[in-house]
Amino acid sequence: MTIPGVGGGGDGMRSQPISTKRDASGTPRVGRARSTTADELGRIGLALFIERGFDNVTVDDIADAAGIGRRTFFRYFPSKNDLPWGDFDTLLARMRDHLDAVPDDVPLFDALRTAVVDFNRFPEDQVDAHRRRMAVLLRTPTLVAHSALRYESWRRVLAEFVARREATSPDDLRPSAVAWACLGISLAAYDRWLACDDAVLTDLIDSGFVEMQAVFSRAVTGAV
Repeated sequence: MTIPGVGGGGDGMRSQPISTKRDASGTPRVGRARSTTADELGRIGLALFIERGFDNVTVDDIADAAGIGRRTFFRYFPSKNDLPWGDFDTLLARMRDHLDAVPDDVPLFDALRTAVVDFNRFPEDQVDAHRRRMAVLLRTPTLVAHSALRYESWRRVLAEFVARREATSPDDLRPSAVAWACLGISLAAYDRWLACDDAVLTDLIDSGFVEMQAVFSRAVTGAV
């Protein structure tokens, strides 16, 4: 998952424009122009996390680097832990819309496989930045614990889709188990992707679905 993407949007740092400001006495001073978008603030924060380590960066550090106040930071993100996830809610909404548009005659497995692969597809020029983002998310103990909330939201979208297809509740075992399995495939693919620089994330996720299908098919036929 994009577990961001886990999430979308580029993480690469762009050079900040320089602005001339005046202090209380009216003396000009040079500093960064104010950052006015969540995307820009996310890039700045991510660069600091990579440079110093997540736990060594404060909200004040990010706000100072962006040329904004601490209070302004919280207009964009509820907490420092939320910053690496970017606009995750928008990505979830897109995946929900994607699943809502899937024709009823498309097999459930194929619908889920395509939706999860597409959720984690990024333009070529954003792949390296996404790799750095996910390394921070998946390898920082503080964020691993926080990620449980995001994973729950992601699984819920899939469970609701399965439940509609099965005419059951998203909280029933089958939809929940399928959603957990999709998350497991995604996390396993991300783990492999971060360990192999030449790997292609979407290929790994797609292969994970194929392998899982093969394992369970053999189990059903008694071949395992």
